[in-house]
Amino acid sequence: MRKSTAAVMLSALVFPGIGQLYLKRWSLGLVLMGVAASATYFIISVSLTIALELSAKIQSGIIPADIGAIANLVSQQLSASAQTTNVATTVLLVCWVIGVVSAYRQGRALEQLESMAQIP
Repeated sequence: MRKSTAAVMLSALVFPGIGQLYLKRWSLGLVLMGVAASATYFIISVSLTIALELSAKIQSGIIPADIGAIANLVSQQLSASAQTTNVATTVLLVCWVIGVVSAYRQGRALEQLESMAQIP
């Protein structure tokens, strides 16, 4: 498998920045991983906070154990935090696209350098 293909697959299917680490582009890989991990943490944190709050209200009896009422409250809570989670989701997607595109470009450049080095 070519380096560019392997790097793209790693960045696309595993996590942004892994393809850069595979190509030994440490700084870009670590930056992409750090930003993507922060965005992922934020999204999970907001979702978990909402779930825990609603769970506590259900257990205490404040919210009836009715699927319709719970679904209504979940959508209200999610719409209240939609702006911040949308920003985090956009940052994560941008990191993923940058990771895939730059892994391909850097992999192709390395392949071209290697092929030029093999020509006598």
